[in-house]
Amino acid sequence: MTTEAAWDYAIGMIKVDGLEPTEDFKKYIELEKSGQATTEDLKRYLDKKYKVKENA
Repeated sequence: MTTEAAWDYAIGMIKVDGLEPTEDFKKYIELEKSGQATTEDLKRYLDKKYKVKENA
């Protein structure tokens, strides 16, 4: 399966639940599809965006 096909499948699965990826997330997906970003880049982006800050 190509990267593009995998993302199309994943987005379709998200939409089954009535959800839609954010515009920022869609931009990162397009970067990965075109080879300008890696899965690791996307993971870092998501970790930074959604990481819960712990009280120390």
